[in-house]
Amino acid sequence: MKIAFIGCGHVFDYYMSTIWAHPELEICGVFDINEIRSNIVGKHYNLHVYEDIETLLNDSKVQIVINLTNIGAHYEITKRALEADKHVYSEKPLSTEVQHTQELFSIAKSRGLVFSGAPCNIFSDSVNTMWKAIIDGAIGKPVLVYAELDDSPLHVYNNEDSQGPTGAPWPYVEELEQGCTFEHIGYHLVWICAMFGPVISVTAFSKLLIENKTNTPLSPNDTPDYSVGCLNFANGVTARITCSIVAPRDHRMRIIGEEGEILSDSYSHYQAPVFLERYSKVSLNARKARTLRNHPWFGNLFGVGGNRIKLIRSWKSKAIKSDPGNRHSIKQKFISWLRRRETHAQDKMLGIAEMAKSITQNKPQFLTADFLMHINEITLLVQRAGSKGTSTVPVTTFKPLNPPENVVKYAYNFLNNYRSSFLERVLEGVVEFFHRR
Repeated sequence: MKIAFIGCGHVFDYYMSTIWAHPELEICGVFDINEIRSNIVGKHYNLHVYEDIETLLNDSKVQIVINLTNIGAHYEITKRALEADKHVYSEKPLSTEVQHTQELFSIAKSRGLVFSGAPCNIFSDSVNTMWKAIIDGAIGKPVLVYAELDDSPLHVYNNEDSQGPTGAPWPYVEELEQGCTFEHIGYHLVWICAMFGPVISVTAFSKLLIENKTNTPLSPNDTPDYSVGCLNFANGVTARITCSIVAPRDHRMRIIGEEGEILSDSYSHYQAPVFLERYSKVSLNARKARTLRNHPWFGNLFGVGGNRIKLIRSWKSKAIKSDPGNRHSIKQKFISWLRRRETHAQDKMLGIAEMAKSITQNKPQFLTADFLMHINEITLLVQRAGSKGTSTVPVTTFKPLNPPENVVKYAYNFLNNYRSSFLERVLEGVVEFFHRR
């Protein structure tokens, strides 16, 4: 399908890093309100540059508009694109007001259009693998989710001068003005809600902990840099999501069940290792030992942390394996390789590809309108909870999603193939002995 981008800021380069793996998507052109950015991007990636947004929206070849503008402009730009009879894929959050999001989906429905958006890590190999393990009953009945999204203390990290391959500055000021919750919580909400369904109540807290992170005047200047949301799901699962730009980086995804737990350490690496542990008296007691806690490799001998399990691959898994980037400098190629290996490897084009595939095949979108509206509302509730905290019942809901086709058809069963460690099996009787008088 033919697509066009509105917004050529820092995140644009991340989208372009995997475009090579999506030959089914053809870029008609780009536009940015900053003419210099448009021209730099156009030259760097050899893309057509539209002279204004009207020209882009009037281009009959464009089928999907990708909205990468700043958060405050999402609603306006998406609405204009829908009214121009274009399908739209928007960065998160879709808008900053529940009624605006509902209005956008209403417009899309009335015109027979698709409106979808980020994040797309729900399609990642790591998340799909965790989902399949849950389906297989590998941890028993899921009861609790811990999701961390601490993204480093920005007041110390201070990457105001950081630039992408095409020189776009990292939006440091916007990050502080919009806040870590708006920017990040969706990465965890999307997979948790996909697996466990709608949230029926939210208890949340948000607060600005560290002021004066920059000398640049901020508007507003009191956006929370920390939030925690406790989510009560209709199916009985409880989740706690923590976001901050105060604590050191921690992106762990942890699902605890009645019989075990499954863990991955990053939402932002689509092939992050996944570890499955089925609890035993040996592994649970081993956690009490200081030596085993301080030496994870030693603790693993006793079953702590469980087994690293094989990832389920998707139709676009290859996208994060490399970034050809022939127009990048040697330095940028090295940085790209290092990031993919050590910090994050995302295929941001994957959400657009999944959306386009469903349109082409005339199939329902995997991420339904009701689902995306729910994600948007939960984001707003946690962001705006304030330092006194709130307990709220969401006004939106959705019909629980079915797992992706590649998850359902994956023949391997994680429960049946799980094997406890040798020491777990040997020491089970020893643990019983020491617990008796």
